[in-house]
Amino acid sequence: MSAEGHASLLDAVKGQPKQVWITAGAAVIAFMGIGLVDPILLSIAKGLNATPSQVTLLFSSYLGVQVIAMLVTGAASARFGAKRTVLVGLSLIVVATALCAAAGSIEQLVGLRAVWGLGNAFFIATALSVIVGAATGGQAGAILLYEAALGLGLAVGPLLGALLGSISWRGPFVGTAVLMALGLALCAAYLKSDAHEKRDPIKLLDPIRALRHPGLLRTSIASALYTAAFFAVLAWSPFVLGWSAIAVGLIFCGWGVAVAVAGVAFAPKLAARFGERHAAAFAVFGYAVLMLVLAVPSKPVVVVGIIVSGLVSGLLNTLFTGTAMSISDAPRPVASAGYNFCRWLGGAVAATLVGHVADWFGWPHAPFVVAAVLCVVAGGLLMVRTRQADPRTLPKEAALVGDQEF
Repeated sequence: MSAEGHASLLDAVKGQPKQVWITAGAAVIAFMGIGLVDPILLSIAKGLNATPSQVTLLFSSYLGVQVIAMLVTGAASARFGAKRTVLVGLSLIVVATALCAAAGSIEQLVGLRAVWGLGNAFFIATALSVIVGAATGGQAGAILLYEAALGLGLAVGPLLGALLGSISWRGPFVGTAVLMALGLALCAAYLKSDAHEKRDPIKLLDPIRALRHPGLLRTSIASALYTAAFFAVLAWSPFVLGWSAIAVGLIFCGWGVAVAVAGVAFAPKLAARFGERHAAAFAVFGYAVLMLVLAVPSKPVVVVGIIVSGLVSGLLNTLFTGTAMSISDAPRPVASAGYNFCRWLGGAVAATLVGHVADWFGWPHAPFVVAAVLCVVAGGLLMVRTRQADPRTLPKEAALVGDQEF
């Protein structure tokens, strides 16, 4: 995305058709699901007599199913059309979140979060194409709207989880079900049907085949390692802090705002100056330093580290995807699917192991040290020379924190 595209953010929100705003609003609610459970992790553990390692499975099941589903959502959208794919995804989320509120055990909750992740994959992977296809003012502005929806969802999710979670850990799930049901009704009423439009078919294994490209494979693995560190922060720091839902929610609300600001305002400028790959390498080494800061046994230091890490995450979410989109000659939707498969697989594995890492080392801050090592390896992979020129302008599609991002 060029500097000009960035400068047109205010213009991008003007005069958009109703279905763009409805889809973007539903995307905000869908993205809220990532951080929604963060403030209530301790409450869930207490209410369902679960261990920290069991509770972090709420991230693992959500992301694990979403990772696998990412490989089929493109084919599903090409086969059945964007509107029907979006409605199926939203319906699954409504059912899953409503049932989460009634879960009687951690096993039930983990299973329902998996269904939630499946619905999210169908919706998120398709929503960007809906916004781009319907938006006025060009693709760059549409992607900025989508990025804004992502950032708002990341910021509001922990806050909603904190406010409703202060009443009961079941409250955030009820609230999300109600909001998503409203989004489902509006999308059903106002999104245009595309059931009879001609679409190019996408084969299920195309994203995996795209990873045969060495540069794309290195970038995808590096992103998986960074995403593992990302979820060390998201899934484990509430246990390190041990604070109330409101306190954790406010901290991660600030974190989400930082992610949004950096992704929209700073990443395009950094990419234009240094190129996506080099800027991403620089940023991921910085993230490694922040992980070591989080390992300091001081809660005020941890709080500052969490919020500052949001700024670097905002940069990396955009820069990594920009690199993945420009480093191979694969069609961008296919390259993005393969890249995101690797990326979120890293998150799913990290969310599963983070509690065990703390137990193995007998130190609650150990996951952050491991995360720092992973980031150093990721930076090294990005520094490997590639034959392709590293463009100094962020592609229009690069902000896909968006394109199948959560």
